[in-house]
Amino acid sequence: MPDRIPTFRYSRITGTGSMLPPRRVSNADLAAQLAERGLETSDEWIVERTGIRARRFADPSVCSSDLGVEAARHALQAAGRSAEDVDLIIVATSTPDMVFPSTATIVQRKLGVQGCPAFDLQAVCSGFVYGLSVADAMIRSGAASCALVIGAEVFSRILDFNDRTTCVLFGDGAGAVVLEASAEPGILATRLHADGQHMDILCTPGTVSGGQILGDPLLKMDGQAVFKLAVRVLDEVAREVLEAAGRTAADIDWLIPHQANIRIMQGTARKLKVPLDHVVVTVDEHGNTSAASIPLALDHAVRSGQIQRGHTLMLEGVGGGFTWGAVLLDF
Repeated sequence: MPDRIPTFRYSRITGTGSMLPPRRVSNADLAAQLAERGLETSDEWIVERTGIRARRFADPSVCSSDLGVEAARHALQAAGRSAEDVDLIIVATSTPDMVFPSTATIVQRKLGVQGCPAFDLQAVCSGFVYGLSVADAMIRSGAASCALVIGAEVFSRILDFNDRTTCVLFGDGAGAVVLEASAEPGILATRLHADGQHMDILCTPGTVSGGQILGDPLLKMDGQAVFKLAVRVLDEVAREVLEAAGRTAADIDWLIPHQANIRIMQGTARKLKVPLDHVVVTVDEHGNTSAASIPLALDHAVRSGQIQRGHTLMLEGVGGGFTWGAVLLDF
């Protein structure tokens, strides 16, 4: 447990961590793989449309929990905490290790933690923002004091490699933060939304029943529909969270959007009038890692020295469901 419980409870990120599989798959590597299936693509085609140059794919024996637990260990080390200090574990994932138990409880076991709440949160690419918001609320209420919030994905397992428009977009990885109770404000405001009317534009419409897969277990996406909706809702939720915090876009030192597509990210920044060199970009090397993308980008920017203590960060994500949300925080 933390050394003391503050009189006025806020939550602050005290440590960040990440884990990427060692196998880097470049656009050229992927193009060669697709060519064997009779599909044509190229590095130029992928970069022009997405900004992605490479992604990481996990080995078949590696699960979301394996990536998540390593990211968590790095975050705990950065925060100066041990696993025994943790009293809440939230894992945002769309690619859990198994139907049940939750990937969070598997991470809990691997960390050697016992007794604290541990659960998964499914909001697809918005999952980390959702998880951070839930952890913030639990800390503010007194239900937790030291939380691990993890985004972990092995999206390579649900890609259709006969569909060049989707399989080039996604990668595997995990990112994590330690969120602790504090007397000083860290998370300033959060806002979450969803609209199930748009569920069909990004989904993996399969399930398990009677030992058989029903439906299609591979990812499906209407790219144009996702693009149009994403640019609109990300701008709206960013302004909503700024208003809730009593801040303006000029106060944002770093914009850390979900790393889905460089054009969506740049479009959001332009609408907010955030300079493009104040947008954290990892999509070029990570691809879209769904719930892991924001914490991966955050950890990269912290460890590279871009983000410093005292900076104001806007985190925002959008994903299947259709879900979206944003968090404004002082780091």
